[in-house]
Amino acid sequence: MTNTKPEIKICMGSSCFSRGNKLTLQTIQQFLKDHELTNKVILKGNHCFGICSKGPIVQVGSVVYEEVNRDRVLEILQKELGT
Repeated sequence: MTNTKPEIKICMGSSCFSRGNKLTLQTIQQFLKDHELTNKVILKGNHCFGICSKGPIVQVGSVVYEEVNRDRVLEILQKELGT
């Protein structure tokens, strides 16, 4: 069976986390809850994407987003998840 749920990966590495991915993670979790998407989207932590200088990093599907902050992640989620 093929996975049809959208997948979000957020970098949990120390560089991205120190640059704000903790708040970004909380924002994603709240967005999914507010839009009743918690069980319709896979949210995973990723140790490192290997592009620390461009962090914080969030990946939605196959698209990797660089320099993501709280406001930008909301725009990304609305675009990618069609809400």
